[in-house]
Amino acid sequence: MSIINQNNIFIIQTNSFHYVIGTDKNGTNRFFHWGKPCLVEDYMPEYNGFINSNHTDLDGICQECSPFGLTMYRNVDIKARFSDGCREISLDYNGYNIDGNRLEFKFKDKHYPLEIILNYLCYDDSDIVTKWITVKNSGCDDIVFEKLFSGEFSLPGVKPYKFRNTNGSWGAEFTQTETLLDGGTLIYESRKGTSSHTNSPQFVAYQNADEKSGNVYFAVLEYSGNFKVEASRDLYGKTRVGIGLNDFDFEYNLKGGEVFDTPKIHFGLTQGFGEMSRTLNRFAINHVFPKNFARTPLPVLYNSWEATYFNVSTAEQSRLAEKAAKVGVELFVMDDGWFGERNDDHAGLGDWFVNKEKFPNGLDELIQNVNNCGMDFGIWVEPEMVNPNSNLYRAHPDWTYHYDTRTPSELRNQLVLNMTKPEVQKYIYNCLNDLLSNHNIKYIKWDMNRPFSETGCENLENPKMLWYLHTKAVYDLVDRLKAEHSDVQFECCSSGGGRADWGAFRHFYMIWTSDNTHAIDRLAIQNGYTLTRPVKAMRAWVTDTEGYNRNTPLEFRFHVAMRGSLSLGGNMLKYSQEDMELSKEKIRFYKSIRNIVQFGDLYRLLNIDKDEISADIYVNEDKSKAVLFIASVNTRCFKKSIPLFIDGLDDGKIYSFEFNNQKIIKSGAYLKNVGIPLEAREQFFNRIIIIDEVK
Repeated sequence: MSIINQNNIFIIQTNSFHYVIGTDKNGTNRFFHWGKPCLVEDYMPEYNGFINSNHTDLDGICQECSPFGLTMYRNVDIKARFSDGCREISLDYNGYNIDGNRLEFKFKDKHYPLEIILNYLCYDDSDIVTKWITVKNSGCDDIVFEKLFSGEFSLPGVKPYKFRNTNGSWGAEFTQTETLLDGGTLIYESRKGTSSHTNSPQFVAYQNADEKSGNVYFAVLEYSGNFKVEASRDLYGKTRVGIGLNDFDFEYNLKGGEVFDTPKIHFGLTQGFGEMSRTLNRFAINHVFPKNFARTPLPVLYNSWEATYFNVSTAEQSRLAEKAAKVGVELFVMDDGWFGERNDDHAGLGDWFVNKEKFPNGLDELIQNVNNCGMDFGIWVEPEMVNPNSNLYRAHPDWTYHYDTRTPSELRNQLVLNMTKPEVQKYIYNCLNDLLSNHNIKYIKWDMNRPFSETGCENLENPKMLWYLHTKAVYDLVDRLKAEHSDVQFECCSSGGGRADWGAFRHFYMIWTSDNTHAIDRLAIQNGYTLTRPVKAMRAWVTDTEGYNRNTPLEFRFHVAMRGSLSLGGNMLKYSQEDMELSKEKIRFYKSIRNIVQFGDLYRLLNIDKDEISADIYVNEDKSKAVLFIASVNTRCFKKSIPLFIDGLDDGKIYSFEFNNQKIIKSGAYLKNVGIPLEAREQFFNRIIIIDEVK
């Protein structure tokens, strides 16, 4: 991939598209093209000229970064307040720098010591482009930013676009929505302090697209806090999208000499939603996940929460560990209840010392028992939170976000620690570093179970900076701990999927998808997750929880969870011998296909909501082997006898597999275009089919 400069027109080239930006005769940053490659010499600035006194030329042009001020009346990306009270930005072109696959596109304010750099990065092995904005204060006085997005996009043509995002909730994360934007402004956002269970920090825009075809324009934001996506369509039919830090209750003080980089955006253009998902999955593995485990398969995990809840002890956890080891689990994780005076969710958060009543001989006795079973040991923590009933809160009530004149709002009987305070960061780091240094722990589940409230922080000169600084503190703490303990894996959890975003993927190794582990619901949750998120990071549990929906067979639960990073969470002490044997066989089988699922290409063939059947196929890199998952809860009127078109294989290769007690040998072209007959008539129909190339 490369970046070419043609008279201050910059062509960012990938294998499949050109992204073209530059300046016009006024030195204004401009966007020109996002689409199929053209000749380099084709690109040149277009001039709108004056429109009228109510619709100005600045309103009409397409830009990469639209600053507030002058005669700009549409949505903007950057808004600042200078020390003399001026609240608009006026930029001049200030040169560029190309270093390999990176472009710095530079601007400076006409009067104030503000420099803005638009950064672009392309990749030799990916059709993804990354962009972000750098702001520099080269003066002495503060510059206060009231809005600071990471970038703007202009979509080609004048016809309305549909936008796909999520409108989920706790227990129903990644519920997909489709909205036609034919005028006005469409907003997706979070105001809770995390990226949240509701909207996603992304945009997916299209006009006539499906899984296999049609232009899909997409971008994901690498950030886990309050975000905002603003998509608007004006009277001329131009659709623009801005994405970045939410300007809700936001400001950022940039002091003299300081530099600030906005969160990165990763964007691209593919044919169909399926290729978008596969492109992002490969990109995460190659360029986003922490390097030391990016290409390592995630272990099969057992978590004790559902079996014991807060009632943990060495004896009980050891019995569970023995059971888990017998079925092939590789990592045993003790969840909540091991610390402080923690017998329920009313007390103990913040007191990260071992409960001596539950573990009179300390943690090492249990850890040794787990290790003797041939498994690594992991543990649950919730470092950003504190219970009012805790030693930490009694000693430091001022360590929470609070107002002295307001009564704190407790959610799950807990408050949010003020992570912008250095002393809070130091306390958390020391607690976790000591835990990891003194015990053979190979995994941390980092949870965060409530949004912010009473956002007072007397330590900050500008308290509106807390939203960003809190998220940055989490990243910094995790990165410090990873650097000190490079053999420890970190999972990101936020009351389920409340932080399942690309910022989490940059700093953590995996995410907790949802507290809803019911297999029927998970078919939809996991389908929505995989649209823009990497399969490898998707933890999927087999549990006994059946309260959200109807009871499902254990095999069905395993087959749904095998579509991600398989984990177990049921009470294995109550498993029958038949359940244990089934679990052992399923885990053994999953290990044989794990590399294909976690590192392969996913093709979504059928959607449970639209087709009554769910079908996903995972294909390895050279298309010599694939794993096909088929599941249905039940189908109506005995009508589901259909051809299943199997995509993702090599048209010219011959494949062999067993299906419905028949051996099928067909070409990839035949399987894609003719398909195989599928009957899914019984309740909880599920099949896993291994497809091999015939050598």
